Amino acid sequence: MTQPDTIHILIADDEPLARQGLVDMLASKPNVNIIAQAENGVEAVYAIQKLSPDLVFLDIQMPGKTGIEVIQEIGPESMPEVIFVTAYDQYALKAFEFAAVDYLLKPFEEGRFNEAFERAREKLSLRELSVIRNQLTTLLHLINSPDEPSPTSQYLKRIPIEGRGQVNVVSVQEIDYITASGPYVEIHIGQQQYLIRERMHILEDRLHPESFFRIHRSTIVQLDRIDSILLKAGGDYGVLLKNGTKLKLGRSRRAELEQRLGLDALGS
Repeated sequence: MTQPDTIHILIADDEPLARQGLVDMLASKPNVNIIAQAENGVEAVYAIQKLSPDLVFLDIQMPGKTGIEVIQEIGPESMPEVIFVTAYDQYALKAFEFAAVDYLLKPFEEGRFNEAFERAREKLSLRELSVIRNQLTTLLHLINSPDEPSPTSQYLKRIPIEGRGQVNVVSVQEIDYITASGPYVEIHIGQQQYLIRERMHILEDRLHPESFFRIHRSTIVQLDRIDSILLKAGGDYGVLLKNGTKLKLGRSRRAELEQRLGLDALGS
């Protein structure tokens, strides 16, 4: 059996304890070589340019240069795979999720670390450098664009769809409905289905409630796609979309859905 290539890693974090924590977690990983540690953004830029690591654990808030400024100086086309590390900054986290880049929120558990690391290893093994760099380009665009949500805005306008060799960004206005699939969700747009790594309840919180409604524990629908509410055999309910799709409607959610659609006012 062919052994996986050694992953050369740079750890960039201004907190000594944080750097040591990553070193300790990486100690149990096979085929790993920590080639350098950086205490600030300036050192991180130098180490990336001189040592060309395969993977960087990159803290967001560092003296000298932030993690984002490190990427801007290196250029996303020249960056290795990145796992961001941060203790706060919810706006930045939102942008990371939009761009489908991985991050660790301090303090993180070993299970979350393993998940992020193995995903990075898989990308590197598949040589998905174009995916990695498209993600970083998307991230910089999202953070720098004045059209993106401000720190006070909590709702998604676009969702990145990661595919082989590229990241496509779709507007949430195009979405018909969303269904749960284990640790993933399926986004349905017309006849197309896209799988992304996200939990249903997290995505629900990030979609504008004036446009989207969770009609079942496993289904979120864009309200203007609904044609009618169906009464099914056995007293169950369903929803008929304008494109002909039929979806299950939870009994406990019927009254609120009717209210959201304005049907309760018609019946009063």
